[in-house]
Amino acid sequence: MKLRELMPELSGATAWVNNEVTKEDLVGNKPTLIHFWSVSCHLCKEAMPQVNQFRDEFKDKLNVVAVHMPRSEKDLDLEEIKEVAKEHGITQPIYVDSELKLNDAFENQYVPAYYVFDKEGKLRHFQAGGSGMKMLEKRVNRVLDENEKTV
Repeated sequence: MKLRELMPELSGATAWVNNEVTKEDLVGNKPTLIHFWSVSCHLCKEAMPQVNQFRDEFKDKLNVVAVHMPRSEKDLDLEEIKEVAKEHGITQPIYVDSELKLNDAFENQYVPAYYVFDKEGKLRHFQAGGSGMKMLEKRVNRVLDENEKTV
């Protein structure tokens, strides 16, 4: 995805865990952080406390959606996805992308990967990998600050 591109529709999930959301639920009222992760990804699990902190700290100002992207056949086990989500405190909606439909829509190749959209649903920041949480935090804060100025 290129910066300023619109958020793809959140259709094609093989399952939803915790809650199901649509693009319409997310766009229009507040910015959104969409993060791709996988049960087999060690870096994803290491970063999860910080993602959860964003979710909790900005719960009234930021939508957070997790996307589970399988990296192998054994990543397709829905019960394991639920178990790992529970272990790591992932209470936000989880789009289970076992057929890689959302992954393809985002043109994503990485876990962990983070996409920050403004309230209009335009991509404002993308980053991948386990490092750079400070940069992600800066970008999220910038989009939140812009949102507060336009409210």
